[in-house]
Amino acid sequence: MRAADSRRPWMWDGAVTGFWLLAALIDVTSGGWQRIPHNNDDTPLWLVWVMSFGLALPLYVRRRRPLAALLLVLPFALLSAWTGANLQAALLQLVFVFGIALRLRLRILVMVLGAIIVPPVVGTFRYPVGSWDMQVVPMLYAFTIVALFGIAVRSRQEYTASLMERAQRLEVERDQQAQLAAAAERTRIAREMHDIIGHNLSVITGLADGGRYAAAKSPERAVEALDAISTTSRTALTELRRLLGVLREDVAATAGAGPWEPQSTPRAPQPALSDLNQLVDGVRAAGLPVRLVAHGRPQPLPPGQQLTVYRVIQEALTNTLKHAGPDATATVRLTHAPGSLTATVTNTGPPLKEPSRAGGRGITGMRERTALYDGSLEAAPDPRGGWRVHLHLPIPEDTTP
Repeated sequence: MRAADSRRPWMWDGAVTGFWLLAALIDVTSGGWQRIPHNNDDTPLWLVWVMSFGLALPLYVRRRRPLAALLLVLPFALLSAWTGANLQAALLQLVFVFGIALRLRLRILVMVLGAIIVPPVVGTFRYPVGSWDMQVVPMLYAFTIVALFGIAVRSRQEYTASLMERAQRLEVERDQQAQLAAAAERTRIAREMHDIIGHNLSVITGLADGGRYAAAKSPERAVEALDAISTTSRTALTELRRLLGVLREDVAATAGAGPWEPQSTPRAPQPALSDLNQLVDGVRAAGLPVRLVAHGRPQPLPPGQQLTVYRVIQEALTNTLKHAGPDATATVRLTHAPGSLTATVTNTGPPLKEPSRAGGRGITGMRERTALYDGSLEAAPDPRGGWRVHLHLPIPEDTTP
């Protein structure tokens, strides 16, 4: 009904106006206005009809212009009190009071009180029958009740609107934070992949130069150099395609144009699986007991995948140090299987909330790295207590040690 009303408000306004106009006219034609307390039996019937129309028709604009509609009604309400007809349709003023309390400022509501109390006061002084408060006080009571009801509905609507606005704002902020985290991680991945691609291209250049000199004296060595160039270039091309797949957006526009780092910055070799023992020793020195277990026969992995496994284990152990408590212990399990590598990091500390939900971006970065190589990552509470990070990476068949 609210959706239909928002699309065609004139239909609801017309229905309400027609209903009350019909009620006012039935009251006139049945002589009901003569049976209620009134002060003048000689009011012309045509004037009663005019006042009935004047009191009901402004209802059509009550929602769009509540104050203007009330100003249109007030002359007919004053005429009803002046002539002594005291039409029941004059109570429709309270509908406009509700609309004013719902949509306009409270200062205007106070001014409206002074306006609608004029007809009862005029009727009291023009036809002083009985006590003066018989006409004034009931109107004050009715005005107060309707005004308070309108203010209550207005407060409820404003509170609901503020909650919806806050929820939308939080949702936008959450999306923005996720986008910023993804952009930052893409920048970091691109910086690390820069070294891998540069290394492969340097190897290709060296092999090409050596093969050119060896072609004349040792064709066998030249063929070996060409094979190595082919393998290395395929590996570099695979890494580059994966990089472009995850960095479809303009990283330079997000992180700033220009090189990733100044050319004078020294670069260290990127960590690999062979550096896991050193990583575990460093975590142990920081106070976290860690056990490293490996299963299966290791298979050759591209440098990018080795770096992904290393960074995921590093982030999982760092989160354990931060969130698992002083008595926690951690276990790192590497499982080498044909065509895949699985890494699982668990801790025995108390259950903890996901670090990324607590303001960090570690798990977001791990998922970005894993998606770069078509892998999967699960980060969730361990049913036995603590936290569990499970990484699964497929290993391509055409890899070199």
